[in-house]
Amino acid sequence: MLDQMTFSGELWLSPGPGGWTFVTLPLECADRIRFMTGGQKTKSWGMIKVQVTIGSSTWRTTIWPDKASGSFLLPVKAAVRKAEKVAVGDRVEVNMTVLDEPVA
Repeated sequence: MLDQMTFSGELWLSPGPGGWTFVTLPLECADRIRFMTGGQKTKSWGMIKVQVTIGSSTWRTTIWPDKASGSFLLPVKAAVRKAEKVAVGDRVEVNMTVLDEPVA
């Protein structure tokens, strides 16, 4: 494991296909992640493996680089939103650990 961070962010719905729901990481978290990972580019479009906790829900996923914000996007799956009773527009507290594992 590389680094752990806590932040809050608003859930928002992607206008693209599939209706993904995301939290955009604060820029200071993105800068810290780039520093810790050495800004590595991976075969998987710069995705980085993380373990995330929102409320009592913990899961592993990947964060996606986002050119528009200059940060990373954290996808929050429907099962987590339902379990934590949160929806688009809600602010959530996120505890996230960057994992030292390659993304396939």
